[in-house]
Amino acid sequence: MTNSEYAFDPEALPSGVMTAKINELAGFLLKTSVWPATFGLACCAIEMMVTVSPDNDIARFGMERFCATPRQADLMIVAGRVSQKMAPVVRQVYDQMPEPKWVVSMGVCASSGGMFNNYAIVQGVDHIVPVDVYLPGCPPRPQMLINAFLKLHEQIQKSPHIFDRKAIAREVERAAMAEVPLIESKGLLA
Repeated sequence: MTNSEYAFDPEALPSGVMTAKINELAGFLLKTSVWPATFGLACCAIEMMVTVSPDNDIARFGMERFCATPRQADLMIVAGRVSQKMAPVVRQVYDQMPEPKWVVSMGVCASSGGMFNNYAIVQGVDHIVPVDVYLPGCPPRPQMLINAFLKLHEQIQKSPHIFDRKAIAREVERAAMAEVPLIESKGLLA
């Protein structure tokens, strides 16, 4: 930034003083302290567990603590296929998470039902909870999950934090749940 963009001269500040916008500071603090919830449903969960190994080390992103309780987590990683019986549990865990909260759909089964196009599997977890990042693959590699975390960090950094996030989240969720489920869609020709 040039000096003309400031109302004051930044060089006149004492050493060790930094200026920032509140929204940018809140975004930085939120993105560096995301705690994922353990919610592995199938083979993708093994790849999710490998992500915390020393080879991949997500601790450098402030995400080393996988929570066993949703009340301490703010990121749900849905790893694997979601059955119709498990769908209410996924929603309950999501509802128990504090605001702000985010969801990563890990694997093709969580994102779209994958090869399981039948009555027992939910055809995309986005019919149950709003999804922030979709991660393709069967199963996706741990490096792909880290890339999804980085994409989520970009979203967190750019999203507004000083506004009423609960109202914004409710509106986004209402719009997502009002969409026609994929199982009921007739395709492009119908």
